[in-house]
Amino acid sequence: MKTPPSTSTTAAHHATSVLKLENQLCFPLYAVSRMLTKAYQPHLLALDLTYPQYLVFMLLWEHDQLTVKELGEKLLLDSGTLTPLLKRMEQKQWLSRRRDPRDERSVIIGLLPAGRALQARAGRIPTDMLDKLQMSPAEISTLRTQLTHILTQLA
Repeated sequence: MKTPPSTSTTAAHHATSVLKLENQLCFPLYAVSRMLTKAYQPHLLALDLTYPQYLVFMLLWEHDQLTVKELGEKLLLDSGTLTPLLKRMEQKQWLSRRRDPRDERSVIIGLLPAGRALQARAGRIPTDMLDKLQMSPAEISTLRTQLTHILTQLA
């Protein structure tokens, strides 16, 4: 007759099991994020954009202008990360940065014609990426919902 495993053996097995890379949620999320960003690279290189610049543009193409604070909230980036990025984009004459006349502490980011022109050139990127993923619109929607839920829980 077999003797049941001791509590310490079971606890040790559990500790080993929970620390296996294959059992982690964080690793596939990390790896997918890196691989997905890498898949964007050829498209963005053709537009002379970095991935964070592309994210800023997607928001500005949708809203035309936003404050640095609003951009930071939507992109989950602090102003210390955003400010140098926005300065480089301003140097390329893609966007403007100006103080809000109603609140001098606030900086408004607005699209310039060259930044608006990039929108047409970037129009195929989402479709190309969906083709690369080979997932249905329903699968993409479900995954986006799940990831948004995780973001909400972690925020």
